[in-house]
Amino acid sequence: MNSRSASQSGRVVIVTGGGTGIGRATARAFAEEGAHVLAVGRRVAPLDKTAAGHDRITPLVADITAEGEPEWIVETALRAHGRLDVLVNNAGIVSGGALGTLTPEVLQPQIATNLIAPILLTQAALPLLETSGGVIVNVSTSVGQRAWPGNSVYAATKTALELLTRSWAVELAPRGIRVAAVAPGAIDTPIGEHQGLTPERTAEVRKWQLAHTPLGRIGRPEEVAWAITRLASPEASFITGVVLPVDGGAVVA
Repeated sequence: MNSRSASQSGRVVIVTGGGTGIGRATARAFAEEGAHVLAVGRRVAPLDKTAAGHDRITPLVADITAEGEPEWIVETALRAHGRLDVLVNNAGIVSGGALGTLTPEVLQPQIATNLIAPILLTQAALPLLETSGGVIVNVSTSVGQRAWPGNSVYAATKTALELLTRSWAVELAPRGIRVAAVAPGAIDTPIGEHQGLTPERTAEVRKWQLAHTPLGRIGRPEEVAWAITRLASPEASFITGVVLPVDGGAVVA
């Protein structure tokens, strides 16, 4: 642990969607900087991989959309560590579909996971975050600031999360809680696989993403995790309400 990361030492962090991709990288980044991390996800095996070699990461199997689970997750952090300093709302579901093909079966899981669950989990965490002067970091998407034909519902849920970020930043400032968000662009995660895309379709999507990313490459989960840990750090104590693109310049291109 170097001097830059010493400020995370002893802090307690909840990361949802902690089993893969950005969530895994974020859980490990906080742990490497000295924080105790509760990595939340629906599947045991990916969470165990996240925690492997990191004794400060505790896997917690939970469905953040299930009734009572947000409160239970927060209570688990309190029982284990006695406090909560950072909540990272990272979990998300992508299910594409053009207007005219959307069904409740496609819509409801996305809205429940990407939007309702972060609201309820944040509500459950507020008393502990107020006590610690804590931070909420939401994970959005840079595409939410542009059109995304065929995937508008996912983008809409993430755009809503950005509005919540700005609104909560103002609402919670008197309670000593900061709120920020990161908006990743094309990142090397298994999101295509989770979406059910074929390898061929995934390659097409990557080609399109590269063509619209000025830096000309796909980002790494660790680069997003770096942004999350920095926004959550005490050194960022005068930053709130910001949505930080981590997208290789895609939004401004």
